[in-house]
Amino acid sequence: MEETFPDIGAMSDEELKEMIETLTAEEQRVSYERRMLHGKIDILRAELVNRLRTNRESGDALISGADVEKLTDILAGRVGGEGTL
Repeated sequence: MEETFPDIGAMSDEELKEMIETLTAEEQRVSYERRMLHGKIDILRAELVNRLRTNRESGDALISGADVEKLTDILAGRVGGEGTL
């Protein structure tokens, strides 16, 4: 759990500088993690697009009847636990 923001008016210049360095390092770590996640998402999306393209070229349906049924259930508010989109 994150702590509340400190009373910066009561902090010394050195404490302020130290907090800036700490928060900057944390921001860089979070930013790196975000970029890694976006990279993984991009790879997964590219793989999905390639699979859909391959299915389309081979004449397969892009969306199955089961997919339509799941989407219909979701839109109708009949969403179950496991195995749903």
